[in-house]
Amino acid sequence: MAEVIRMPKMSDTMEEGVIAAWLKKVGDSVKPGDILAEVETDKATMELESYEEGVLLYIGVKEKDAVPVNGIIAVIGEKGEDFQSLLSEGGASEAKAEEAPKAEEKKEAAPQAAAPVEKIDTSNIAATVITMPKMSDTMQEGTIAAWLKKVGDDIKSGEIIAEVETDKATMELESYEDGTLLYIGVEAGDSVPVDGVIAVIGEKGADFETLLKAQEQSSSEPEAAAPAPAEKPAETKAPEAPKAAPAASTAAPVLADGERVKASPLAKKIAEEKGIDIRQVAGSGENGRIVKRDIENFVPAAAPVAAAAGASAPVVGQESFIEEKVSQMRKVIAKRLAESKFSAPHFYLTMEINMDKAIEARKSMNEIAPVKISFNDMVIKAAAAALRQHPKVNSSWLGDKIRYNDHIHIGMAVAVEEGLLVPVIRFADSKSLSQISTEAKTLGGKAKTKELQPKDWEGNTFTISNLGMFGIDEFTAIINPPDACILAVGGIKETVIVKDGQMKIGNVMKVTLSCDHRVVDGAVGSAFLLTLKGLLEDPVRILI
Repeated sequence: MAEVIRMPKMSDTMEEGVIAAWLKKVGDSVKPGDILAEVETDKATMELESYEEGVLLYIGVKEKDAVPVNGIIAVIGEKGEDFQSLLSEGGASEAKAEEAPKAEEKKEAAPQAAAPVEKIDTSNIAATVITMPKMSDTMQEGTIAAWLKKVGDDIKSGEIIAEVETDKATMELESYEDGTLLYIGVEAGDSVPVDGVIAVIGEKGADFETLLKAQEQSSSEPEAAAPAPAEKPAETKAPEAPKAAPAASTAAPVLADGERVKASPLAKKIAEEKGIDIRQVAGSGENGRIVKRDIENFVPAAAPVAAAAGASAPVVGQESFIEEKVSQMRKVIAKRLAESKFSAPHFYLTMEINMDKAIEARKSMNEIAPVKISFNDMVIKAAAAALRQHPKVNSSWLGDKIRYNDHIHIGMAVAVEEGLLVPVIRFADSKSLSQISTEAKTLGGKAKTKELQPKDWEGNTFTISNLGMFGIDEFTAIINPPDACILAVGGIKETVIVKDGQMKIGNVMKVTLSCDHRVVDGAVGSAFLLTLKGLLEDPVRILI
């Protein structure tokens, strides 16, 4: 009997999957354990394994198309078996039932409605539209950092065609298609939303323009139904015509001998914003074309004597500024932390910790440790041990329920040039200080060189942010969702302390716990800090 194959849920946050590539075609024999397709999830590209034996009778999703979790993607059964009834049971009949009343309502306007409903046939076009993939769980759009291939280049499956800047890191965009790069839809430096068209790969001479029209039609089908917009170009053409002449003079600068300057629209825009004479810039693009990087790397030559004569000296205190596009990372930091700050009711608990014994212990451990142990490593280990004793702090708010995590994955905030990344040290409570130190250094290095992968930044249950190395005494941090708490760690400061009625010099470190009051109460957070304080003031207890 034929069996319907549905899109499985391959990660805890997955809502839909994209068929990256089919490894079997209709008519192929399939055995349990065979790989049917490669599926791109919100985390990674994974293999879809068959648990059925038979013949692949039906494929319901084209390559590069998305399907929701539990959506029908294929049917496997005996050769010649009727599978249409299975598809109807899976929801096809419901879709037809919904369409029926709509058809009756529009009976009178059938001749007019028929035209926009008719889809463009692309079955004979040997080309594939490449869209922006979702490279992280929070990604909403990507920026093309650089194209590594140009139009006309031959592409093989597995080759890197571009570098994409996401909210987390700069990642490589791999091609799953063989063919020629026929079209590039996004300039380097520009952003495109997830699933937006960025390129077309196919056979040389393929009609990719029709393919793009079909793609546009599928995304804006309701708008195409209205006939009125067809009249608008005729109405608006006349008043816009006079603007064309001055626009041409600014958009197409010329050299001294009258030759047009070859430059990308983005390069022209940036040059205009920065006040750069684009005629002085040397182009590094194809056929000497000026691109974004040429403008960014341009260093103006000394001003000519004639120009200097007429120019006055710059005014002291003259106002100036530079505006930059917000990076993907900064956009997501702004969005997620604003949501956290304004949706989670924060409260803060601050405590002083005497670090005298911790300083002595660290000095002793580093004499025999295979790697240099830092105070931050000791804080991570102590926090993990304290979380094991106070599981309510190691939790998450999920709206209608609270998740108490048995595992302890500590996120470690790392400052990078564009903002902040939080790589995760997994099962921190079960690792030695040397292991934590090694992993922290490796993840910190990857964060700064943009080499982190999704598995490196996902799954934190508690976060630590340390600004002590910058001389900060204390600060409050914004909770990093989905955690319920974040620990802000200040620097170790030599100060006067009172012990047994005597004043003496001691080394004190301040820590502040930010708590989500929906999950953690003041007494729970205070008990956690007391345990953390005890562990750091007597570090031998961390090792037990």
